[in-house]
Amino acid sequence: MGTSENQRSRARRPFTWYALAGTGLAGLLLAACSSSPAHHDAASRVKPTSTTSTTPKPTCPLTGLPAPDGTVPQRPAMAVKIDNYPTARPQSALDKADIVFEEPVEGGITRYVAVFQCQSSSLIGPVRSARNIDIGILGQLGSPLLAHVGGINPVLANINASPLVNVDIGQSNSLMIHPPGKVSPDADYTSSAIVYGTHPTMTTPPQPLFPYSTAIPAGGTPVSSVNIDFSGTSNVTWKWNPTTNTFQRFYNGTTPDMLADGTQNQTPNVVVQYVQISYGPWYENDLGGLEVQADLYPNASGTAVVYRNGKAFQATWHRGALGSPTQFDNAFGVPIPLEPGTTWVELVPNTIMATTTP
Repeated sequence: MGTSENQRSRARRPFTWYALAGTGLAGLLLAACSSSPAHHDAASRVKPTSTTSTTPKPTCPLTGLPAPDGTVPQRPAMAVKIDNYPTARPQSALDKADIVFEEPVEGGITRYVAVFQCQSSSLIGPVRSARNIDIGILGQLGSPLLAHVGGINPVLANINASPLVNVDIGQSNSLMIHPPGKVSPDADYTSSAIVYGTHPTMTTPPQPLFPYSTAIPAGGTPVSSVNIDFSGTSNVTWKWNPTTNTFQRFYNGTTPDMLADGTQNQTPNVVVQYVQISYGPWYENDLGGLEVQADLYPNASGTAVVYRNGKAFQATWHRGALGSPTQFDNAFGVPIPLEPGTTWVELVPNTIMATTTP
């Protein structure tokens, strides 16, 4: 094979410089170059470069929003069971939760598992009893605190045997707040400071449950509302408001779901997760209401719809072990990111289908 022009040039170069050195021309050339005004001016114009690294600002693990005061609170997730029977409304502090899970319980009613971490509230409630489904919901958060008021013995035994940290505020009046005008069974409230104060040495924040992105995913179907008719006491409608970039919550299509402080429940993300429901084996009340169980783990899966930015994104969900997060994927198996902010997860029995308005 012949030698390339570049190779021949490199081969000749050492001979040329030695020859120049022998004749003294090398020194003359070097002197000329060092005294060249153009070369000097060019060198003087070269500015030293410096590299700077921008440290990403910390974000809240359960919302993807910037952490308050630039620091993620060094504490675990804290879940509070909040009643949603009509007589319990309006509730307090749902707007301070990072994630709200709405779960079906006996009698066709729903209750909330309100999860706090980055935000705090001085009044949360009304707080009610725990359910077995709470273990499946909260196990994906590691070892969160679960604040509630009592529960049936089999449920309490299962909670104590799980990674959840049982905080039964009904065991001590010092853990409860009783706002004036509230009557039993919706007279028991608490606060972030009270619940976190029961376990001050727990300082590990939870891992994120969802990916977040301000970029709107490709595809999706525009929607103006989504209706989930759990029952006559919980006929829920989420209506898209482009001005606030949130879905606002209503009952029976027209009645705003208001909180005690006069704000309406709203969120940038609504996740409808269809789940397999079963009943029993325990009675939850003296009226014969059976404990509602949900197939959330292990190796559970189903269909879902992710609502964000006024669009519906069809999804499938799957989850491995109790401690694994639930993943919501598109048709290509890619996780669907949520809009940074709060999220409401609607655990809907797969015998009920949510309906949307284009």
